[in-house]
Amino acid sequence: MSNKRYNEDFKRTIVDLYHSGSSVRDLSSEYGVTEVTIYKWIKDFSPNQQSGSEGATSKDMEEMQKEMARLKEENEILKKAMTIFAKK
Repeated sequence: MSNKRYNEDFKRTIVDLYHSGSSVRDLSSEYGVTEVTIYKWIKDFSPNQQSGSEGATSKDMEEMQKEMARLKEENEILKKAMTIFAKK
């Protein structure tokens, strides 16, 4: 088993080919990528069907959740700093 790295354009191309009607099995044999990997790419790059997500992929949702957690942490730090400066 080799650890190959694929760029995002290649991954999106494979997902687009899947959505245009190619089977995962055919794509796997033609491009030398495992079926499991292709299914993961399909999950990552396909629009999420949850309510209110309008075209957001799983990857986009994950990035937004990380950003939200970072912003919440920054907000808490600022609140603590504000109470410290208010006491002075």
